[in-house]
Amino acid sequence: MIARQTTHLFEATEPRPWGARRSGRFITPFSVEGMLVALRLDLSVQLYSVRATLGRGFLWALARLREIGLTRVEPFRLLDHADELRSGLAATGLADPTAQQSLADGGLNRIFTVAVGLGIRTVIHPVTFRGDWTTRSDVERVVDLLTAAADAASQYGVRVGYHNHVCEIRLHLDGRTSLEVLADLIDPSGLLEVDTYWWAALGGQDVPALLGRLGNQVVALHLRDDPLTGEDQDQLPGGRGDVSPAQILAASTALGFPVIDFDRYSGNILDGIYAGYAYATGPLGFPR
Repeated sequence: MIARQTTHLFEATEPRPWGARRSGRFITPFSVEGMLVALRLDLSVQLYSVRATLGRGFLWALARLREIGLTRVEPFRLLDHADELRSGLAATGLADPTAQQSLADGGLNRIFTVAVGLGIRTVIHPVTFRGDWTTRSDVERVVDLLTAAADAASQYGVRVGYHNHVCEIRLHLDGRTSLEVLADLIDPSGLLEVDTYWWAALGGQDVPALLGRLGNQVVALHLRDDPLTGEDQDQLPGGRGDVSPAQILAASTALGFPVIDFDRYSGNILDGIYAGYAYATGPLGFPR
């Protein structure tokens, strides 16, 4: 079992002592005084984190994630992996309520047909490259992309979201981050999946304050930790770096999908995911 193989990693470096507290049967947001009471939400993991492991087979990788205790995954490149996902999810019992898939490549009807067939109800556009995000016109082009995708998705009962990287934070328009400008311009039903590492480590923002300004459009978070060096290989499981997960969760008033995520990890990625899961279900109070 993964838990037996990796417990020493979690014990070797104690996470910051965030308290956990439950209110009745459900876990509710924690107070501004600092006591964490996480939401009663099932954790997910971004499958891009285990992209190298997928080479051993989707079923093998999904089974390892299920052994850790995870019940949800977030697929990437949905169309490329649809067949493997269909069989792997059925065999492991994992759910995939969200997925990342480029909405810029056309074939929207195919994307949303595949999503519905896999039980996915939120499809997230994963990236706008830095060179394509330098002016307000660039932001408006992304708004047009998301608007067209949302119109098509509505016919399938699917929602559309957008995932940020650092360029949306570093480009300021009229004194605000361009991600905030995007949030204002898209339809109010448009959703955001926020990568908190890119914000905290590279964007120079007060992450909880920015989440507060974005409000209920933020329904998903990518969660990991970092010593704030800005180097991908320095990414860490929650509780071992300088990101503030408790305050981030408190500011996420409409969070529905907390997603463990690593772009890179210097150790065994399954160990890192296990450590992140143990921290989230321990000190942060997420349910196992």
